[in-house]
Amino acid sequence: MIRVLVFLVVVLVLGFGFAWLADRPGDLVVTFAGMQHKVSLMVAASAIVALVAGVMLIWWIIKSVIASPYALRRHFRARKRDRGYQSLSTGLIAAGAGDGQTARRMIKQAEKLLNVDQEPLIKLLDAQAAMLEGRTDDARAKFQEMLDDPETKLLGLRGLYLEAQRLGAREASRQYAEQAALLAPNVEWAASAALGQKTAHGDWDGALLLLEKQKSGKQIDKETAKRERAVLLTAKAIDTFESDPVGSKPIAIEANKLAPDLVPAAIIAAKTLFQQGDLRKGSKILEHVWKKEPHPEVAETYVHARLGDSILDRLKRARHLASLYPHHAESSLAVAHAALAAGELKEAREAAEAVLRTAPRESAYLLLADIEEAQTGDQGRVRQWLSRAVKAPRDPAWTADGYVSERWAPASPVTGKLDAFEWKVPVEQIGAVIDAGDDFDSALAAKPVKPVPQHDTEPLIPAKSVIVAAEKPVIRVIEPEADIADAEIVTAEPISKPAPVKAEPKPAETAKPEEVHAHERVASVLPPLPEKVVVAEREEEALVIPVPDDPGVQPDDEKDRPNKKFRLF
Repeated sequence: MIRVLVFLVVVLVLGFGFAWLADRPGDLVVTFAGMQHKVSLMVAASAIVALVAGVMLIWWIIKSVIASPYALRRHFRARKRDRGYQSLSTGLIAAGAGDGQTARRMIKQAEKLLNVDQEPLIKLLDAQAAMLEGRTDDARAKFQEMLDDPETKLLGLRGLYLEAQRLGAREASRQYAEQAALLAPNVEWAASAALGQKTAHGDWDGALLLLEKQKSGKQIDKETAKRERAVLLTAKAIDTFESDPVGSKPIAIEANKLAPDLVPAAIIAAKTLFQQGDLRKGSKILEHVWKKEPHPEVAETYVHARLGDSILDRLKRARHLASLYPHHAESSLAVAHAALAAGELKEAREAAEAVLRTAPRESAYLLLADIEEAQTGDQGRVRQWLSRAVKAPRDPAWTADGYVSERWAPASPVTGKLDAFEWKVPVEQIGAVIDAGDDFDSALAAKPVKPVPQHDTEPLIPAKSVIVAAEKPVIRVIEPEADIADAEIVTAEPISKPAPVKAEPKPAETAKPEEVHAHERVASVLPPLPEKVVVAEREEEALVIPVPDDPGVQPDDEKDRPNKKFRLF
């Protein structure tokens, strides 16, 4: 653009100059070799301009001829370089797509067209192709070669770090990450990896120092740095609590101030305060985090704040904590556990059943099994609750990158990411629901089976089948030698026209289909098989038909039997 403007200015100046000469006529006299030449000013000016233009044209031609070999070499070199970069680009795309064969072919073309020593991308492509082809030793050797070049050293460390992570060599990956962090502190992956490695090895002071460097270098924002510092301080306080409870107190309190909603920070801060007898302040910290999100570990710490408390005092503390967030599953569970320990079984059962009505979970069913055993001792009902627990949704747990842990940790054991653990239901268990036939209302309404009144008839042998009157006879065969977990209970709705049970059971084929209406529902695991099995809303509404030990055999003469039996296969 500047050149165009300069050209236009020169043309404009020449135009004005010739116009000025045209308005002022005159002659130019030149004496040369004794001869006098006289021309007009306009002709003289035109001759001078033509002479200058001719000289410039001749100079350009001479210069072009002299520089033509270099220009030709530069042209062919640029063309070759462009072809080499095109091959390199195609190879990188092929490597990213997983096409190792094409990547290897493009490497050979790029090596012919480009200088390998001056183009580090060829080394990267070669290493990636080796990894695609399964030649891990060659890939590591390529990355190792990159360490000798200052331009590719960070790239080589990155490749070696990823390869060590893939092979599970944690110590080697830690060393590569630390070297990369020293070489380029502003590189996010290197700083994060080094921070995760220091955290995994319990080097809390080193991790905090590295975090401060990241914050000062503005690699992370202030809020993230604040949260991660709270996580590291919490882990340090937990690690030193047993050996130095006094020294861990300021660390835990600082962590709680930085992140008041971090549950582990609140718990360890409360524990350090309880250790020194400061019950009020520690309870206040736990109550604050409980109001935001109830957590079972918070409830456990709050209820057992003082070692000398009685079980009734602990129950009172559980009730108070539950009142801060009523109608939440964790609140009901906290009360249920404390009530069970205090012997208040009725209150414990009501609290546990409240959990099942709002958020059924495995721990609630297990707790009801303990309550059932303490309250009634009915092993059948205990197994019933246990079987429901197997099918119930799992409780929330500390989860990070698909890894489920019983305890909180500052970093993920899979990726080393800081503050990765979350309190939630494990992903692989989402969708586990209670069986449709296992509905909670019927379970609560179910009553222990009453024995059938004895009559002056032949004694009934252990039943192997239960037949309940229905529009279509419902038969469930239960073999005594089968696993009790495979057993089923068949229930029936009340019959519209109840009839008293007679001394001799009424044959099933005489029942009129239009007089009965029933449905079956799988309720739970059976208790040990009784001598007679009657399952119904009321015992007089069920038909109980005993069968012999060998149901496959039927007497030839039905007169030998007081009752008509069914032949079951």
